[in-house]
Amino acid sequence: MSEHTTDMITMVDVQKHFGDHHVLKDVNLSVAPREVVVVVGPSGSGKSTLCRCLNRLETITSGDIRIDGVPLPEEGRALAALRSDVGMVFQSFNLFAHRTILDNVTMAPLTVRRESKRDAQAHALELLDRVGIADKADSLPAQLSGGQQQRAAIARALAMRPKVMLFDEPTSALDPEMVTEVLDVMVSLAKEGMTMVVVTHEMGFARRAADRVVFMDDGRIVEQNTPAAFFDHPESDRARAFLSKILTH
Repeated sequence: MSEHTTDMITMVDVQKHFGDHHVLKDVNLSVAPREVVVVVGPSGSGKSTLCRCLNRLETITSGDIRIDGVPLPEEGRALAALRSDVGMVFQSFNLFAHRTILDNVTMAPLTVRRESKRDAQAHALELLDRVGIADKADSLPAQLSGGQQQRAAIARALAMRPKVMLFDEPTSALDPEMVTEVLDVMVSLAKEGMTMVVVTHEMGFARRAADRVVFMDDGRIVEQNTPAAFFDHPESDRARAFLSKILTH
């Protein structure tokens, strides 16, 4: 086990280009074990790209990213191992349509972690209970609401016993009445000490669950602070402009 002095995530001088488009500019970010960091900012500011670089769904142009002290592997088995330590929940639920919810949650532990079927199923049922959909274990994804599918996706990520959970706009595809049920699960995860990086438009969640809010604009981290300080006393003009737009609607 690594010492607790090691940050769970470190990004140093990270640059990311898509062709001529400079998407991440000089990004430096550290996330401590058990810390909940919420990334906010206008559309196109690089938030989702930052999130996707953390488990190498996107490769960076230059810089250094480490998870629990280990540099992100290029490919192959080491990358698969990294991905099992870094759970990811997307805007779209990405569940396998023709498999039951229970099968969706147990698939990776069985194939990647080589857990026994009995252990994988017991853990999956615990997780489905924890996210409030234990009664949906034998259902197919299409039989669930969007909010239930997203909670199943969270259970599926947790089934790998990850060190870190990444959430990329996890509620933006949901109907408003389903947003709270997903955010409530995320708040409880945060309270239990899961290290989390959350890209979201849900400012109420940021206030409630974040240890730190990171504000991005135009590919850069412009400022970061506690939720209270960020929302009540933003330091930069850009953050003030962003907050005045979203908090007046």
